[in-house]
Amino acid sequence: MKPIIVILTGLSGSGKTVALRALEDSGYYCVDNLPVTLIESFVTTITRQKDIERIAIGIDIREKGFLAEISDVLSVLRKLYRTEVLFLEAEKDIIVRRFRETRRPHPLGGNVEEAIAIERERLSLLKDAADRIVDTSSYTPHQLRQLVRSLYSFKTGKREIAVVLISFGFKFGVPQNIELLFDVRFLPNPNFVPELKALKGTERKVSEYVFRGRLAKTYVNKIKDLLDFLIPNYIKEGRSYLTIGIGCTGGNHRSPAIVEKLREYFKKYPIELNVVHRDIA
Repeated sequence: MKPIIVILTGLSGSGKTVALRALEDSGYYCVDNLPVTLIESFVTTITRQKDIERIAIGIDIREKGFLAEISDVLSVLRKLYRTEVLFLEAEKDIIVRRFRETRRPHPLGGNVEEAIAIERERLSLLKDAADRIVDTSSYTPHQLRQLVRSLYSFKTGKREIAVVLISFGFKFGVPQNIELLFDVRFLPNPNFVPELKALKGTERKVSEYVFRGRLAKTYVNKIKDLLDFLIPNYIKEGRSYLTIGIGCTGGNHRSPAIVEKLREYFKKYPIELNVVHRDIA
């Protein structure tokens, strides 16, 4: 089996350091800020060591002039290895806030907002070449770490596909990295029930309220019917991961309740399941 190469890149302040550490925790041999001209020879040398089959390489705007070389390098890597480019980004205001909180200067220096605009333009070519783009605006470092580990943890035993099941609130934005999206905003909302408002969708009382009628049960059964068709075919196709989003208004009650109901269902398949409640209070 060909070695796996993950090229991790994206905007400064989008969480690349967190993501690279998550890859390292998942068993990848990681190196950061490697000059693009050295990537091919580096990978060739490392993969000659039989015990290293997963490599993650972080590249960013600090590597001046790399855009002139990156297309050719990616072309070679994709011919020789299972290569994926992961691009991280975030909203401008979020990145500005992160730099202010850490009191770190932007790698391009000067005004942060202007630097972000310049960086975004310079990285556009690499973003276009990305296999997966993740907007980290609404993720905490812990959630981002969990997401990256879910996507890139290598399968063991009979696990044939990694499934990430995410609950979220539409008012905080739809996760950009999902393949399947289910909207549950039409279900009864516990937020308007005083004794349930302060509770979470993972708690029994909230779940009982959401599923008290036939509506939620019928909807979940229809989701299961669709997944019963899709998952075996995804596995047959050779897909290595699948990200499913369940969204309600605020992400605190209905979507977590649905996700928890689906958690048990996935045990019937040879998958590695990871659950993320992105917006739960």
